[in-house]
Amino acid sequence: MIKMLSGVNARETVLIPSGNFFFRYRNFLFIFLYAALLIPSPPLFTEEVFGEVYYLLPIALGLLVTTIGQAVRGATIGMTYVPREGNQKNVHADQLITQGLFNHCRNPLYVGNIMMLLGLGIMANSLFYIAVFIPAFLFIYQSIVMAEENFLGNKFGSQYSSYCSRVNRWLFNLENIGSTFKVMQFDTKRWMFTEYNIVFIWISGVTLILLMKHPHI
Repeated sequence: MIKMLSGVNARETVLIPSGNFFFRYRNFLFIFLYAALLIPSPPLFTEEVFGEVYYLLPIALGLLVTTIGQAVRGATIGMTYVPREGNQKNVHADQLITQGLFNHCRNPLYVGNIMMLLGLGIMANSLFYIAVFIPAFLFIYQSIVMAEENFLGNKFGSQYSSYCSRVNRWLFNLENIGSTFKVMQFDTKRWMFTEYNIVFIWISGVTLILLMKHPHI
């Protein structure tokens, strides 16, 4: 049985088993979500509404959003790293990380991932992806976060409850973020060796979208 964290409501509890499942198979889900970018779809931006250079809007806006997402991931990994017990298939944290960007948002890596895929969906000019796959992606991450929070609450108790009371689950609190960047040291080597596969897949996705969705440029 699942030992439930105090303060977690019944609706959130239902998400915990699915969160553990999604966490276990999250890498396969990402492959599927990237492939879905190429599914034919009605456009978000059309020539009729935005003029003959309409395609510049999804490219510029999408690149901005997805690049910010990649930057958030990079800054999180470069300043802090989250070790996990055992294998990466289980929601097991070895220690409670509250420094770096984790001092401004409890899930900065997930926020970065969401922004990366949202930006790619905009770049692909895909109404179907934004309307269907992004909400599904948000549900998946909400489930994973519920499972993680349940585990962390049971493991770290009042220490984790205090952390949750001052740091938002999803929204960044930018207060004193400049001080965070001054105090924390960015580990370029760790970022490169940890993120090289994510960055490669992301750049490949951006390139494929430009080639297949915007061949006119």
